Amino acid sequence: RLLLENAHQLVLVCGRGERYLRREGAASIALLRGASLVVGLDGCIKAVGQADVIRNQFSEATFERIIDCSGKCVLPGLVDAHTHPVWAGDRVHEFAMKLAGASYMEIHQAGGGIHFTVEHTRKATEEELFGTFKHRLERMLRAGSTLVECKSGYGLNLETELKMLRVIERARQSMDIGISSTYCGAHSVPKGKTATEATDDIINNHLPKLKELKLSGEIQVNNIDVFCEKGVFDLESTRRILQAGKDIGLQINFHGDELHPMKSAELGAELGAQAISHLEEVSDEGITAMARAKCAAVLLPTTAYMLRLKQPQARKMLEEGVIVALGSDFNPNAYCFSMPMVMHLACVNMKMSMNEALAAATINAAYALGKSDTHGSLEVGKQGDLVVINSSRWEHLIYQFGGHEALINYVIVKGKVVYQNERCETMSSY
Repeated sequence: RLLLENAHQLVLVCGRGERYLRREGAASIALLRGASLVVGLDGCIKAVGQADVIRNQFSEATFERIIDCSGKCVLPGLVDAHTHPVWAGDRVHEFAMKLAGASYMEIHQAGGGIHFTVEHTRKATEEELFGTFKHRLERMLRAGSTLVECKSGYGLNLETELKMLRVIERARQSMDIGISSTYCGAHSVPKGKTATEATDDIINNHLPKLKELKLSGEIQVNNIDVFCEKGVFDLESTRRILQAGKDIGLQINFHGDELHPMKSAELGAELGAQAISHLEEVSDEGITAMARAKCAAVLLPTTAYMLRLKQPQARKMLEEGVIVALGSDFNPNAYCFSMPMVMHLACVNMKMSMNEALAAATINAAYALGKSDTHGSLEVGKQGDLVVINSSRWEHLIYQFGGHEALINYVIVKGKVVYQNERCETMSSY
């Protein structure tokens, strides 16, 4: 189907079937020079290697498309491990409040934050939500993301949560971008309910309905999420919801230890969570437990940056052997579509190396979604999701802060070019 030939650098990320990279592995990202790659009609990678070897091996083959990557770099498609992209009503007015010094919880308690978005999302039609969601996914795709985790969570009642999940399902079936769907009904305690009442409602009403819709094939949901936080869902409510989700076959992938130390990491490790997000306030014991349990830490540099929180302890996690992944946390409170910008912030503010940041935005983010056997690196048999950049060194993707619009030349999903940037043909990127 597709031949990419003569790439100046072909960044495999990992070349030996690793499901994730810990610190030692991320220190040496696998790289080929003067290399080519072939994607078959089934959308999977058939061959990766030196250009002359591939040329001989496929001398008889015909390709739908051949792209000359001389002077360019080919990388795996980026994976965004944490987003909230389905909602109505922006919160631009709250950005001004935050700049004036209001905290996240102050805005939340004044009826803003999640509750503001919930009100607007409940009123929006499925069609309206799908229109804005599609537009956001297209922007993520142009910034190099080929697999995105997408949460519900601005409904807080069964009807609106299902509306959001149907919108996510519709995009999953109709768009090129890969989607991992997350039910996040426990994103906040709905007005008029206590946390215990909300927990009971989720366990007794929401999850049985989800199980039914999953079994009938109407909606495919992959993960269950809870906002485990002081004043939201406490540890015991979180445990009950996550366990109930796990019992119907959902992966545990939740918000923990963001604003207060809650022992979320210890809980996640105990329950066999695939991933925990945020972790700005994680304990030392929590870090050790996550490393032991191979539970991924999804760090969100945009959130710490925009809310002026303390940065997650990426270095300590990496040194302790935690599998570190990255997400944009795209939502009305952190309006960022770009994983290249997230990687840049991770390097500057969280002191990650560029190799570690790339691993965190590819193979490890795929692992956080339970998809690292098919996504996150350029290996034979994996899905042909690729990004081609108009530069002779891959590091430009991180180095150029906000520069991805003139740098990303092609975005390819399953061997199909889904975005081609004409500007790259006529200009050098630096």
